[in-house]
Amino acid sequence: MMQRFSSSISRSANFSKNVLPATAFMTTQHRYASGKDIRFHTECRELMAKGVDLLADAVQVTLGPKGRNVVIEQSYGPPKITKDGVTVAKSINFKDKYMNLGALLVRDVANQTNEKAGDGTTTATVLARAIYKEGCKSVAAGLNPQDVRRGILAAAEKVVAQLKSSSIMIDTKEQITQVATISANGDTEVGNLISTAMEKVGKEGVITVQDGKTLHHELEVVEGMKFDRGYISPYFITDAKTQKCEFENPYILLSDKKISSSNVILPILEEIYRVKRPLVIIAEDVESEGLATLILNKYRGGLQLCAVKAPGFGDNRKANLEDMAILTGGQVFSTEEIGHKLEDARLEHLGSVKKITISKDDTVMLDGAGSKDAIEERCLFIRSAIQSTTSEYEKEKLQERLAKLSSGVAVIKVGGANETEVNETKDRITDALNATRAACDEGIVPGGGSALLYASTVLSTLKFDKFDKDVGVRIVEAACKVPCATIVQNAGGQGAVVVEELLRRTDKNTGYDAQNGKYVNMIESGIIDPVKVVRTAFTDAARIASLMVTTEATVVEIPDENPPPAASPKAGYGGDMF
Repeated sequence: MMQRFSSSISRSANFSKNVLPATAFMTTQHRYASGKDIRFHTECRELMAKGVDLLADAVQVTLGPKGRNVVIEQSYGPPKITKDGVTVAKSINFKDKYMNLGALLVRDVANQTNEKAGDGTTTATVLARAIYKEGCKSVAAGLNPQDVRRGILAAAEKVVAQLKSSSIMIDTKEQITQVATISANGDTEVGNLISTAMEKVGKEGVITVQDGKTLHHELEVVEGMKFDRGYISPYFITDAKTQKCEFENPYILLSDKKISSSNVILPILEEIYRVKRPLVIIAEDVESEGLATLILNKYRGGLQLCAVKAPGFGDNRKANLEDMAILTGGQVFSTEEIGHKLEDARLEHLGSVKKITISKDDTVMLDGAGSKDAIEERCLFIRSAIQSTTSEYEKEKLQERLAKLSSGVAVIKVGGANETEVNETKDRITDALNATRAACDEGIVPGGGSALLYASTVLSTLKFDKFDKDVGVRIVEAACKVPCATIVQNAGGQGAVVVEELLRRTDKNTGYDAQNGKYVNMIESGIIDPVKVVRTAFTDAARIASLMVTTEATVVEIPDENPPPAASPKAGYGGDMF
């Protein structure tokens, strides 16, 4: 390919008919520009409100235990059936650019809530619509939009403080099951799966959701460390049927440099030969003569050997190797330590585990020989690093390392009859998992929208010296009723009637069980929401919707009536080169 590329360039005077020189291609390009369309005042807010209404109408049908599904057309594959609010919001785009502005801003509310809490996106969407619509009415009546916004934000802070003060921390398996079941739309099987997984790997443990291969959901728990690197060569396979390499009680040699020479590993291979135990080498890479030496000794020398690439890159790889050293009771042969050469390695420098299973894609080490005190000290170090870092990427990697060291990995395999069913279920399980983690972080409050409803009662005493700010407070007070009313309406009830009845109750744990159509103690009945989810949904909705209320002009591009022709797939560089 490279030869053909270079020869094509060298024959610049003899281009084929279908391949143009770069200069010829550039001179044929034209820039197409279009004008801008600007709308002002009430008109621009009303146009945005149409987009907000349509998007919120599509999203809110999924809210509550009796919420419906939404079918989404996809550019490839079968249509997607989902009950996940943010998935519905992401799929919506309008041809009208003003309507699309409103839809995109409310979609941003759902996205932010999903990123921070992992659930509550439908609640955030209906709250944003409620605040924006009432805010637009106030501004159209002549109120100052900035003062209205200040009132909205002040009220939001008061409601959030009330939510936090009424939260209940959870620690039992039954409470975790209830949170997961509610978030999965009443699916008790999903609730039990998630609570079992968290019981096995702990609250900090890694729980992943994958497509299964059966009709039923499965939970696989890995008690140990698992990383996504497999054997370097298939010659190391010990079980031809499963295509895996498995050893009992092997030594573990760790190195953060490439092993390409046989001289550096021959001394340790001689010691391994004497003790007749397996050896697994985890290094940056094992190649050429070093790899050939291992394979030769496996087949002709009778040694049980395997080589695996270390996970991660750069500093993250070194940190992972150090974690493995703590877990296995060994040490890392590092290029940075002078006088600490790999050829000087002895058995006392190696780690060990009770069992190791290596496939072509991943490695699982079970029951390392490292001391529990050293592992706990390492976990404390990683926790402090998580609190001090500001990088989300670095925080994610640190959390993965902490989970591998502290508790292992649980994998939920989602079953189903076809791809559509599996994807729909996977969305619900992912939401439920995120909600459960959020509940473990900040606690729970009564569900069904009742927590926001009761928290809004503190706003009756919030007064300002400006009428416009007071209107902002009343907007938030009214918006807090919407999630509960929407859940009731989706269940076929009268939302306004239920809301008024709940506000007359003195017990703040009372709510409306939309599944069974009766008033119950929500905590005792297990109808609960994570504080983090409710707080995040409400805060994001209030901030973005109140900002939208201050809009006084919108600018969009006018579509070009004569768009440029589609470029020929053979035009420019490389049309026929490759």
